[in-house]
Amino acid sequence: MAAQQVRLNTVASNLANVMAISGNADTVYKPIKPVFETQYSNMQGNSGISTVDTVGIEASNAPPEKRFEPNHPLADKDGYIYAPPIDQNAEMVDMLETSRQYQNNIEVLSTAKTLMLKTISVGK
Repeated sequence: MAAQQVRLNTVASNLANVMAISGNADTVYKPIKPVFETQYSNMQGNSGISTVDTVGIEASNAPPEKRFEPNHPLADKDGYIYAPPIDQNAEMVDMLETSRQYQNNIEVLSTAKTLMLKTISVGK
């Protein structure tokens, strides 16, 4: 669930900066993506229990969008402005997928809790 929270935060950051314009290609916002890694439990040998941890957040190496707008106040000497290379549609799909996976994790925990409570009540 923590990994999905990080993923959702990176999507929110990308969407918040989709209109961030710069007069320099080096200073424009670079989209970010989390990097995940599976961590296996070492309890009792090979139990198959695993979790997903965030091991980092990487900035995209994609070149920024270059637009010719000589009247823009941030335009460089050649009249170009630079926008981050963010696909809003892909980010929205990623946000929906992340939200659904988070909801599925909550449902699994809720079901496990219900099953444990029923198991305890059987022993009474």
